[in-house]
Amino acid sequence: MKFDELVATVRERAQKTDVSNVDFLAVQINITGKTPGVFYVEVKDHQVNVEPYDYHDRNCAITMSMTDFKKMMDGKLDPMIAFGTGKLKVDGDLGKAAEFAKLIK
Repeated sequence: MKFDELVATVRERAQKTDVSNVDFLAVQINITGKTPGVFYVEVKDHQVNVEPYDYHDRNCAITMSMTDFKKMMDGKLDPMIAFGTGKLKVDGDLGKAAEFAKLIK
């Protein structure tokens, strides 16, 4: 999968996610590996935005390989296990990263 395809997939899934109980969440995703890239997921006013840019005023940044991120989105990799084994790195608010992990399941 190419990076732009990943962003499109995340954007599509995000539109189907119930964010009615989330006031604000801004997470930058740093994808590593053969097709690296950066995008962000922002929940604001109960709307989800996914864009292929850096997000400087974020709650946290998550860094992982595209393969592991896809596995996590598909429910094949538990975010807590990924964090514990070093497959997922978090820079910033761990609570917001956990909130994001719940949203993408």
